[in-house]
Amino acid sequence: MTLTQQKANRVLLHNISWQQFENLLLDLGESRGSQIAYDAGTLEIMTPLPEHKYYREAIADIIKDIADELDMDYESYGSTTWREQVKQAGLEPDNCFYFQNEPLIQGKLEFDYF
Repeated sequence: MTLTQQKANRVLLHNISWQQFENLLLDLGESRGSQIAYDAGTLEIMTPLPEHKYYREAIADIIKDIADELDMDYESYGSTTWREQVKQAGLEPDNCFYFQNEPLIQGKLEFDYF
């Protein structure tokens, strides 16, 4: 494992296995202040700064307002961990919205994305 520190709020770890990534997610749990992304052995751990959270909320509000104005149905799943072992990738967006596929996921809490 090698470590690269890019900024004060972001750390990259290299040569991390998929199982190590999965174990880290389990150990950290759902309630944490950091976001994690994984891509083919590289793990990024980021602690968002206060302005990051401010802009996240402002952008989400704009998206919701535009969707309401255009009378578009949508589902918002917030910051969720998306991962796919076959693709060796996982990420945690600040917020995610479903527009085109909204009817397929409406009201569901568990579903297969891939």
